[in-house]
Amino acid sequence: MSLGNIKTYPNNSRVAKAQIAAAYNGLTFDVENCEIAAIKTPEYLAKFPMGKVPLFESEKVNLFESSAIAYYAAVQKEDTTLLGATAVEKALVMQYIFFAENELVANISNWMLPLMNIYPYMKPNVDAATEKTKRALDVLNKVLLDKTYLVGESVTLADIAVVTAISNAFKLLLDKPLRDQYKNVTRYFTTLIGKEHFKTYLPEADKLCETPLKYVAPKKEKKETKKQEAAPKKEKKQEAAQDDIPKPAPKPKSKLDLLPPSKFIMDEWKRMYSNNDSDVAMKWFWENHDAEGYSLWKVDYKYNDELTLVFMSNNLIGGFFARLEMARKYAFGSLVVCGENNNNTISGYFLIRGQEVPFEVYDAADYGSYNFVKIEPSQYEEKKDEIYKYMAWENEGFADGKIFK
Repeated sequence: MSLGNIKTYPNNSRVAKAQIAAAYNGLTFDVENCEIAAIKTPEYLAKFPMGKVPLFESEKVNLFESSAIAYYAAVQKEDTTLLGATAVEKALVMQYIFFAENELVANISNWMLPLMNIYPYMKPNVDAATEKTKRALDVLNKVLLDKTYLVGESVTLADIAVVTAISNAFKLLLDKPLRDQYKNVTRYFTTLIGKEHFKTYLPEADKLCETPLKYVAPKKEKKETKKQEAAPKKEKKQEAAQDDIPKPAPKPKSKLDLLPPSKFIMDEWKRMYSNNDSDVAMKWFWENHDAEGYSLWKVDYKYNDELTLVFMSNNLIGGFFARLEMARKYAFGSLVVCGENNNNTISGYFLIRGQEVPFEVYDAADYGSYNFVKIEPSQYEEKKDEIYKYMAWENEGFADGKIFK
């Protein structure tokens, strides 16, 4: 019996986590591969506001976190052994689910994806993620010294979460010398992926890494040479025929261009901000701000606890801004780094055309790493001082920052 429909990209180990859990209870999911743009529609964002996959739809519930989807599959059977038999075992199962998400998936992704040119490659960040992954594997290696399973004497959701979390690392990052450093984890992994349900939904997990991924800078496209061979002169009839060829349709305008005109002119604000002291610029801002045509958003980085060096945090802001090129006409933002090395945060404010976070912003690759919380006009008075400090870079503990304009 199918529990519902999961949308995802192909070969997503986070989906395998839910599928394996369902299989142990004699259940299945319908899985549909989709383009990310397909879940960025207003209809889907209303149900799945994170705009990320996997997402789960059913008549009973909609879920957008992979561990929640897997848990939902695990609790479908009353006498399931997937969640532990006692209160202690249930707590341990949850511990390893969180461990898999926070210590394994997050760090493996930050190690692996830059090497695949999916995330921007910054060597200090990749090195930090590599060391964090190795630390987590070392912990797991000690836990598994005298255990076949993480909790109890049979497979639980803890094992499913951990094995699916490390499957990509064993396939792409951990060559034999590295695997030999974590012999207990390797034994555990190879034992589990040999079981029927793991084989079904992680079919290539037994192809262990021989040559680990290494960073290769993307090739720069060669610029076309300016000199072109002179084209032969065309007869008038040929030129007339070319005139009959239909011209390409103009690119569709942004939805933001279709909004009612606003008295607030973004370019004027950007010039005012750039050419005047903060007190003058902010006075102009509040005198001219159009709360119906523009919205203010508090922005916070979701993973502040993972930030290390201040300059690296500021580079993250720069990377985010570089991917917001489509939004330059419609948005202005100030993000700052506050704190010190190994203890800092990223936060700030954005001014955006319209009343929602538009496609031009949420389509940016790094958007999912930030929380955007709308500031309602009724909150402006109480937030004015805070907004001023972010725009003027006068926050307590200010260390660095960048302006998007």
